[in-house]
Amino acid sequence: MKAMILAAGRGERMRPLTDNTPKPLLKVGAQCLIEYHLDHLVKAGFTDIVINHAWLGEQIEEKLGDGSAYQARIRYSPETSALETGGGIYQALPWLSDGHTPFVVINGDIWCDYPLQQLPQQLSGVAHLVLVDNPQHHPKGDFAWQHQHISLADTPRFTFSGIGVYHPALFAECSPGAFPLAPLLKTAIAQQQVSAEHYAGVWMDIGTPQRLQALEEALYCHKAID
Repeated sequence: MKAMILAAGRGERMRPLTDNTPKPLLKVGAQCLIEYHLDHLVKAGFTDIVINHAWLGEQIEEKLGDGSAYQARIRYSPETSALETGGGIYQALPWLSDGHTPFVVINGDIWCDYPLQQLPQQLSGVAHLVLVDNPQHHPKGDFAWQHQHISLADTPRFTFSGIGVYHPALFAECSPGAFPLAPLLKTAIAQQQVSAEHYAGVWMDIGTPQRLQALEEALYCHKAID
């Protein structure tokens, strides 16, 4: 399977850090956030990788190049203006799949030690989502998960990690342009076309300077994250 890293967000909540640097290139320790994703994907066997970008995207291309320094092959999907998650994936579909093969998508602003090699290579429906425990800043979660089944019920709810496997059929009725991914997933969940799993390992949403600092401290001080 091929993989995509979502890296087109403006990073408004990260300002002023993102005024002159795209969020994926913010440093954590010795590496940029997006470099950790590249290393994680390559170690799991994903070497054909698409990266979308918008704000200051030329800096991302200059930093990562063709991916050879990371033992990967990178294809870029530039967006004149951010297309949101759904629109960004839709634009990159020709490079992600032959129309029949699932592909992996990872949000560029998370940190997670989930073993990506365990993601399903085939899907029974149109998507497979990795769910995590709700963080303090998102206590209500996104989707219900009970008895190995994902639904839109009220409880118990968990947070979507930003790691998923998608089949091109999920986007069959879509058109070019900006649109979110969540409504597509909710429709597919209601039709019982989505599988999911709960991951209890390390996961962080690096959406603010404070959370970036918390990740830095975890890496540098406590070695809690590998």
